[in-house]
Amino acid sequence: MGISNTLYDRLGGKPTLQRVHKVFYDKAFAHPWLGQYFQGRSQQLLEDQQTDFLTSIIGGPKLYMGRAPKFAHQHMVITEELFDLRQRLLGESISECGVNDDLKDEWLAADNALRRAIVKKDASECTLQYNDEILDFKKPH
Repeated sequence: MGISNTLYDRLGGKPTLQRVHKVFYDKAFAHPWLGQYFQGRSQQLLEDQQTDFLTSIIGGPKLYMGRAPKFAHQHMVITEELFDLRQRLLGESISECGVNDDLKDEWLAADNALRRAIVKKDASECTLQYNDEILDFKKPH
């Protein structure tokens, strides 16, 4: 067997992703704007889903069985500004967990590739799913 050189392996696999996602979701849930999108949701479930999803897209085992990002976020108004905020918090979390800058940049690039699938200009670009309502929280002043 050859040595794997995937981003997943270079990051140290699932343990690193789990650590970063714990730090990230602690920040996200506590944030006055971003946190509103997580009200009533299980932080542990979101951490696990994000870890499995990222694992699948950066060269690890295909563990994620959920909806594609476009459909999972179709009822949420996620603007460019909100996505940028999320990326900043993720970048901080990656650094706080001791991931080197080169790997951090690769991680953020993989994450940024999802931007087109979930960013919307306004609520008119949303689609309701199940019994959800459109989530459109304004930035606190």
